[in-house]
This record gives sequence, structure tokens and C-alpha cells, in this order.
Amino acid sequence: MIRIDPSLTPESLRPDIDHLFEVSARKIFALQKCWNPRQGAPVFTVGGRYISRGWTEWTQGFQFGSAILQFAATNDQKALAIGREGTLEHMARHVTHVGVHDHGFNIVSTYGNLYQLAKAGRFPADRGEILFYELALKVSGAVQAARWTQLPDGLGYIYSFNGPHSLFADTIRSLRSLALAHQLGHVLYGESDEKISLLGRLLQHAETTARFNVYFGCARDLYDVRGRVAHETIFNLNDGSYRCPNSQQGYSPFTTWMRGLAWILCGYAEQIEFLDTLSANELKPYGGQARILARFLEVARATADFYLAHCPTDGVPYWDSGAPGLVALGQYLDRPADPFNQHEPVDSSAAAIAAQGLIRLGRFLKGKGLRSEGRRYFGAGLTVARTIFREPYLSTSPRHQGLLLHAVYHRPNRWDHVPKGRKIPCGEACIWGDYHVRELGLILRQLADHQPSYSFFGC
Repeated sequence: MIRIDPSLTPESLRPDIDHLFEVSARKIFALQKCWNPRQGAPVFTVGGRYISRGWTEWTQGFQFGSAILQFAATNDQKALAIGREGTLEHMARHVTHVGVHDHGFNIVSTYGNLYQLAKAGRFPADRGEILFYELALKVSGAVQAARWTQLPDGLGYIYSFNGPHSLFADTIRSLRSLALAHQLGHVLYGESDEKISLLGRLLQHAETTARFNVYFGCARDLYDVRGRVAHETIFNLNDGSYRCPNSQQGYSPFTTWMRGLAWILCGYAEQIEFLDTLSANELKPYGGQARILARFLEVARATADFYLAHCPTDGVPYWDSGAPGLVALGQYLDRPADPFNQHEPVDSSAAAIAAQGLIRLGRFLKGKGLRSEGRRYFGAGLTVARTIFREPYLSTSPRHQGLLLHAVYHRPNRWDHVPKGRKIPCGEACIWGDYHVRELGLILRQLADHQPSYSFFGC
């Protein structure tokens, strides 16, 4: 179980944050120098060098988004040029990609970050450039919302690349695309010019995910442990009925793939910030502000508590809560995670994503007067951040292109590199882990400098 250090503050982590972005700059420029666009988007490292891996093109936004975050944190103009030009040259095809559930990853990380920075006056951008970013965000939100499976009882979801029967936990982070497009006044037009609310679809997807992918300890099945997350939910499309949990990247449908849980924790915590910007009248048709916010908080709290209880003391989880090799590690939750063990890998990318969710959730609760509970989650996020901002997780070697080491992509498919002489993956990075550790660093840097928190939604 994670041991929260109550003495930590964003200010106390400022030296680690500064070091993170110093190292980050070298990684961004090294990758840019040798990356060949014809080989596809970078996904994860093998022997310290980024390679592509065909599944779907869901990671390119993290490549250029990382450079944009570097500029946001340090005002590095060279990084801005990489992010800005890379977005212009390579990201347009992702805006209209109808075959994925990943617009929150690709589009918000690039066009969304550039839009936010341009509107804040962080770099010179005329009205045409700002409107260009706005249009990309509007189109992306509508395209993502159109990838839709309707269920009975007012439920529905953005379906995964597996097909209309499949709801992924990951997709909760793509609700940021719908949220931004809604804030920009956009709607999705359907048959016979039907106006489809992006806010409505966001809330439907969130409720469907909460009801079927997240567990609350209510005896739904034998494995109903509060806060547990199923990576995938399968539905019968003939009548819209729920069939079973499933897992693509986790050990089983009845254990928790920790990165899937991290997506849920981070996604709901971020959407709580979005909900807080909406008026009571906007949410009244969907059940009311109080009920909706309570539901989102219920999910965020449950998954946060599961994460804290199923992490080693330093806050970095093993890749799946029920991975079979964990039994060989003994009392592994009573000590720091060991990325060099020979039984099961850790997943630092899950830690970076979850830490951001914990920070956002804790900060929101403190702002609403729930100071004790808020401090607990906020302190947990800081504890995780301190761990992954330092070695052996921070990659300081100039020979390694990754930033955040000991990440795992797809353990069941054996896609992760196992170094010679070892039995499990370790020592490698993934592009989403690198992006999210930078995003976490930017959030904490702004908090340390008493600037407005990093949020797309005006919080």
C-alpha cells in the first residue's frame, strides 16, 4: 500500500521538476533528429530506441504533444517549432480518423495544447491560426462522438477499435475531445439534420463506463471489489445487453490491468473539472448537476482508493493487480516496487497517468472544502510523482531515447522488450508514459509557481 509523505508540496518537488524538463529536452531533440515518419509513429523503445508498432495509430499525438508541453513548461522555442510544425504536417489525418477511440490522445495533445497556449498569448498566433485549431477540435469531437453504439435505457458508448460490441476503459480520456468541442459550441449532426449533443454523448459514455467497466463492491459478481476496473466490456448488439467483462492488455477480465484503471482515474478526475465549468441549466436535462457530479466523484474515489491499496509503498504499480507471478514476490505491497525483479514487470506509465488523476481529484476536493480527503489524494499524487521523477524511473542516459523507464505496453502479446539475461520487460519507455510524466510535471510546476492549474476547461 502506498505510503503517503505528508511533507511533500509542489514547491518541494520543484528541483525534481526542473531536472525532469532538462532531461526531457534532450530526449525530444534526439528523437526528432533520427525519427523517420515513413516508419509510423513512435510507440515504445527497444534497447533504448523508439520503434513503431502497428495496431492503430494512437500515439502520434504524444510525440508532438510532448514537444508542446516542453515549450509550455520552459518556453523552449525549438520545442514549440517541433510541436507546431509536426502537428501541421502529420496530425490532420488523425482529426478525421473514424476508426479509433483515441482522439483525446492524438488531437487534444496537439491541437488542444496549441489552442490553449495560443489563446493564452504564449506564442504569436493570428486569428486564422487560432480558428484552425478550433476547427480541428470541433471536427475531432464530432468524429469521435459519431463512433457510437446506442444501448437501451438512455445508455451508449464510443466503441473501441475492436468493433461496436466493445467498450474500452481507455476511451474515458477521449471524452476531453467531446468536452472541448462542446465548449466551442459545436454539435454533431446526424440523419435528417438531427442535432446530437456532444455533452449528452459524453455523459452517456461516462455513465455506461461507470456502470459496466468499474466495480463498486456491490456483489455484481464474485470478483466485484470496489474500485476494480475491467479493461473491456462486451455487449450483445442484437438487444444491447451486457454480456461479460474482457481484457485486451491485462492478465484477465477478473483482475485489474493497472493502466486501464489509471485511465479511468485520470479521465473522471479531469471530467470533474469540466463539469465544474457548466451551469446547472446545461446539466438539468441529464439529471442535474449534483447527481452527475456525485457519480463522477464516486468513480474517481473508488478507483483512486483501489490504486492506493494495490500499489507498493512508492506508488508505482505492477502491471496487473492479479498477475500470476506476484505470488513469488511475497509481501510486495509492503515495500517499494522492484522494476528489476524476475517475476512481473511494473508499469511506470500507469503511475504517471494515475498520479495526474490523484492530483486533479485531490485539488478539486480541497477546493470544495473536503480538505482531509483532498489532502490524502493530493499527497498520494505527489508521492508517486517524486518516485517517477527520479532514477531508476527517470532516464538520464543520453543513449536512451525514452524519458520514463520501466513501462509496459502489451504484456500478453509479448510486445515488450525483455533484456538479455532477464525474464521480464524492464528498462524501456513508451511514448504515452513520456507524455504523461511531462504533463504531470507541467501541472506541478504551475502549482509550485502559483499559476492556474493545467486544465483545458478553465479551472
